[in-house]
Amino acid sequence: MTGRQPLAARALFASAALAAVLALAACDPEGTDGDTAAPAATTAPVSTPAAPKSSPAAPKSSPAATKSAAAGKRTLTEAATAGGLARATGDAQLSDVPVDPGEMRDGMNLVEANYQWEIGGSNRPVLFAGVDNVPEDPSKRREHLWRGLIDYATGEGSTGSPGESTAYPAGPLGGNLECFPLGADALCGWVDSSTAAVALFPASSPADAASQFALMRADLEH
Repeated sequence: MTGRQPLAARALFASAALAAVLALAACDPEGTDGDTAAPAATTAPVSTPAAPKSSPAAPKSSPAATKSAAAGKRTLTEAATAGGLARATGDAQLSDVPVDPGEMRDGMNLVEANYQWEIGGSNRPVLFAGVDNVPEDPSKRREHLWRGLIDYATGEGSTGSPGESTAYPAGPLGGNLECFPLGADALCGWVDSSTAAVALFPASSPADAASQFALMRADLEH
């Protein structure tokens, strides 16, 4: 009897161990244990977007259009004679810049000069001030020049406040030409696609000043 008890106990222990193994196999059918890491998820390949197609080249201007655009850029020169008026010399010529032209940038030209009336006219010269290759709206630059010209005129004996401006024929170069009265004098200004210029005409009506200014412009602007 005593020899059989250890054998029975060993049989019982073996049965319990087998039951435990079967239970574990049922919980983990793949045969893995808890310490084994799950396989890493497969990362889907990221598709690289196709490079954008190049924009078509801008069409080139035709030679005729290029020539026309170049012709629209005009320059100012300090002509010896402008509209029949001679540039003042000696004590009558300008010794400084009496009218503030505004910001001057590379490529811009400033022309300021006195032009003498013909014999029998006013003994005060016509003061001309203009700039070319204007980078902003040229009409804004003309307004700046006008304000400077008014300050100069009132300091030179002109009286009163500027009246309303009137448009007059601008001549063959086109653009816009306007004049307005300042007491007994007249202030004029022209503007086109790239230049702006003003002038003070002593003892002159706006209409007469406009006619003279259009003649002067033909010699001052090229």
